[in-house]
Amino acid sequence: MKRRDFLALGATAFAATARPVRAAQSRVVCVGGAITECVYALGMERVIVGADTTSLYPPVAQRLPRVGYQRALSAEGLLSLAPDLILASDDAGPPAVVTQIKGAGIRWITLPAAHTPAAPADKLRAIGAALGQAERATVRIRQYETEWQRTATQIAGLPGRPRAVFVMAHGGPVLNLAGRGTAADAMLALAACDNALDFEGYKTISAEALSAAAPEVVVTTQQSVDGLGGPDALLSRPGLADTPAAKARRVCTFDGLFLLGFGPRLPQAVARLAQRTRGQA
Repeated sequence: MKRRDFLALGATAFAATARPVRAAQSRVVCVGGAITECVYALGMERVIVGADTTSLYPPVAQRLPRVGYQRALSAEGLLSLAPDLILASDDAGPPAVVTQIKGAGIRWITLPAAHTPAAPADKLRAIGAALGQAERATVRIRQYETEWQRTATQIAGLPGRPRAVFVMAHGGPVLNLAGRGTAADAMLALAACDNALDFEGYKTISAEALSAAAPEVVVTTQQSVDGLGGPDALLSRPGLADTPAAKARRVCTFDGLFLLGFGPRLPQAVARLAQRTRGQA
């Protein structure tokens, strides 16, 4: 991927128009794990006064005061931290809370969201602009671009295209499968894997349809595996039990934020996914 691919026009426009805060005086709440990770990556964690429950990396971020889950925020919880800036993912809500916070005179910035190699750079650039730290962002983006180029080169030399499915089961025993237009599907493509499923978004499908997809490898999150009772329990589920993946016992588990966050660790996540789906790590 060429360097110019990282110069997304939307992020550039954001950086040009965003009104920076004075970092020394700002009180920032981060809503979205990748956003919190980006602020830490810029060395600006001192401005964070709170974060949502998806903000798990770096581990020290787990000590921050919590404002709830990003899609189920409360105005009271946010206002109690007296922020002057909220950096949020486009999943943040509900909309009524966003409107209430803006109505209280607090700046709310929704960060660019995309499932592409340019996404982490766009986030870093936008956050740098919002915090008045454009130079820091530029330095960190250059580091990220170097890391991504290294990963892209490694993947270009890997053999084959494993046929994979991504399974999520955070909310109980039901298996949600990732189709097109999801972060998981984008990760499979970046890791030179083929998604065995051809539909849009996340869906539950019949055991027959899952079996017919014949995945060679199952990719999932550690949270899902733990919730289901371990890899054996996952592979024994109807639809998966008679697939090539189950017969070869090929399950690749990852931390959810690491795999799907599209934050600064994207090069490492893609490289690890590409290797593990090929049995190399």
